[in-house]
Amino acid sequence: MDALRSAIQPITQNLPAPIRDLGVSIIGEKCYSSLLLDVNIEDADCIKFAISKGLGIGIIAASSIVKVPQILKLVNSRSADGVSFLSYVLETTAYLISLAYNIRNGFPFSTFGETALIVGQNIIISVLVLNYSGRASLAAVFVAALAGTFAALFAENIVDAQTLGYLQAGAGVLGVASKVPQILAIFQQGSTGQLSAFAVFNYLAGSLSRIFTTLQEVDDNLILYGFISGFVLNAILALQMVFYWNAPSEKAKGKRKVPVEAKPAATTTSASTPKKSPTTRRRG
Repeated sequence: MDALRSAIQPITQNLPAPIRDLGVSIIGEKCYSSLLLDVNIEDADCIKFAISKGLGIGIIAASSIVKVPQILKLVNSRSADGVSFLSYVLETTAYLISLAYNIRNGFPFSTFGETALIVGQNIIISVLVLNYSGRASLAAVFVAALAGTFAALFAENIVDAQTLGYLQAGAGVLGVASKVPQILAIFQQGSTGQLSAFAVFNYLAGSLSRIFTTLQEVDDNLILYGFISGFVLNAILALQMVFYWNAPSEKAKGKRKVPVEAKPAATTTSASTPKKSPTTRRRG
């Protein structure tokens, strides 16, 4: 251990100032000194805190593209088959409330930063689903309603801290409920349709990681219980994705029509009894 420390310390103690400042801003002066300057790998608290920060940053980075495959699938197929609009409405509303709650309570950005990125992608997906479902006229109404909700949540004269706390409790339930329509849609159709496997499995990993980061950095059971419940339903979606992996969508099933049987050929008169030709015998 001493040999490892003596080999690493000359590097960690002479890092450029910008890198040092970045490290301190992420894990704090105390943990930076313990882990990097002193190379104390027995400091369990700082190690768990550093892992939590690393996971949080990783989740935020992954969330910047987590819904891009879903967007591309919708655009390329020009179909919203298998994607529940209600699920996205509920999830986006829950995320807006959670975003306002985290910001107004001053929680670390690394514990909720992906929320803002996912909200933006959810709005794009919702508009595409409306468009490809023949309800394009509702897209403007949907976006306007979200903008009004967002403004109200950050206005303390409209939504005070106590009310926001109640809304956050409801957002946890809403976030969980947002998965139910999607689960039911897959179950009813027997197919995942245009649902993106990349988004589903990333959500599963992200919700599990968020349980860890919340336990380490945020002392708020409202947020913790929401992530635990979300993980359970994300696991169900992931299992459905595996089970229905190669199942055709309802639209694809509809195209597989049984070919119309050929009508029997008209019967020819050659096989029928030939008609008697008129006789030429004179009647007496």
